Amino acid sequence: MRVILWLFLLVPALVFAEGNPAIQAELKKLAWQDGPSDGRIGDKATIKVPAGFVFLDEKNTRRFLEIAGNPPRDRHYLIAPNTLAWFAVFSFNATGYVKDDEKIDPDAILGSLKASDSPGNEERKKLGLPALYTEGWAVAPHFDSQTKRLEWGVKLRSDPGGPVVNYTSRLLGRTGVMSALLVSDPATLAADTQQFRSALQSFDYVAGEKYSEFKSGDKIAEYGLAALILGGAAAVATKKGLWAVIAGFLAAFWKLILGVVVAAMAGFRSIFKSKKT
Repeated sequence: MRVILWLFLLVPALVFAEGNPAIQAELKKLAWQDGPSDGRIGDKATIKVPAGFVFLDEKNTRRFLEIAGNPPRDRHYLIAPNTLAWFAVFSFNATGYVKDDEKIDPDAILGSLKASDSPGNEERKKLGLPALYTEGWAVAPHFDSQTKRLEWGVKLRSDPGGPVVNYTSRLLGRTGVMSALLVSDPATLAADTQQFRSALQSFDYVAGEKYSEFKSGDKIAEYGLAALILGGAAAVATKKGLWAVIAGFLAAFWKLILGVVVAAMAGFRSIFKSKKT
């Protein structure tokens, strides 16, 4: 049996029982798209689904999130190895064109994240959620000017609970930013991240949405790279106060931050075997 600690934005605590027939039955009903194939991420992008991987469209990703105890979300898409050892969920935010000429200061950003712990936990308390504390970087934020990808991993500690890791990738486009959130076991994060980043190599915006296709007159985002890590809040933090802006951002996303799911994944491979027989 392999027990996986899932990290996911907007997810409450839930236990997936090993061999739970109801969960297995619901997962089998999903329209899993097998690789090799092309995954369509709305009208914004595509990704190659390799052999041994699966993809879910918007409708089926919404249902997957429900099965996993998440609030259902529209315009989300999922890719994963067919063992479900990890998965990544894509969503697009029409922020406008984010300029990539900003220098990233990991120490300053981490300080801002830690500073938001106290007011953030006040919000979590109102929602009946346990406190969550920023411990440091699992992977310091870094931007690849060639692929236009901003990535980082944050080490967090829940109260009560142990350390967790949230690994995020932001892919810049002409009209906004695609978010890809990796859901993985911290113990296998390094290997899972390698697979995840390998899969992202085949991600591509459709014609007209590519970062390189920016034209004069296009909408420009009000913030830069560092603010993407802070939920888009940093650009206007001096006007409203950092937490006021972050709280407003979170309110638009169910006012939930990060939750932990303990999932017993043994037997999930059979989902993909049985549906082909």
